[in-house]
Amino acid sequence: MQATRKLRIDFRMAKQLDYNTIREIFERFQGAEAEPKGELNHTNAYTLVVAVALSAQATDKGVNKATEALFKMVETPQQMLDLGIDELTDHIKTIGLYRQKAKNVMKMSQILVDYYGGIVPNSRAALQSLPGVGRKTANVVLNMWWQQPAQAVDTHIFRVGNRSGIAPGKDVDAVERAIEDNIPADFQLHAHHWLILHGRYTCVARKPKCAACLIRDLCMFEDKNL
Repeated sequence: MQATRKLRIDFRMAKQLDYNTIREIFERFQGAEAEPKGELNHTNAYTLVVAVALSAQATDKGVNKATEALFKMVETPQQMLDLGIDELTDHIKTIGLYRQKAKNVMKMSQILVDYYGGIVPNSRAALQSLPGVGRKTANVVLNMWWQQPAQAVDTHIFRVGNRSGIAPGKDVDAVERAIEDNIPADFQLHAHHWLILHGRYTCVARKPKCAACLIRDLCMFEDKNL
């Protein structure tokens, strides 16, 4: 999951699409891929929260490469503590900010062992209390593992939300609220993945693939590349 620190560069305050148009957009997304999946590899709730924490300012592909061997050895907080920070650091050294991330993962693992019996909590507040876990990370874990309609806004979702008019907002919090307010409830569970995948592969930052976009006739983006 790429960083959100440059989101304002992509911001364009689009007009808000109406309810029926938004419903049509998500009916099309659903028709194209009924059960969209996240692209971070994991084996359980713990490896998911580790993978998402590692993905800050990194790509899912890069995180998957770094954790491929790690997650064959480690599946619990105690196993991570037994592995040790030096070994963890060596596994994730290809990821940006890997030293600080390794420290956070070890601190997180210790807290999970000491206060949660080695179990990843399933409330946003408890997740955000863990080192290296912010609101976006917590929302991803809540959505992917516990099937809660939590909306984690990254660069892709921020861009798609504003370009299309689905969920315009000046910052990630505003876009998150707009998604929750504007997208019909029956699409909320998968909204995060539909939007992020659309932004990652079609509505890309520099040269959006508008000609191949399944919602191009509904999107409010003024600079369509047709």
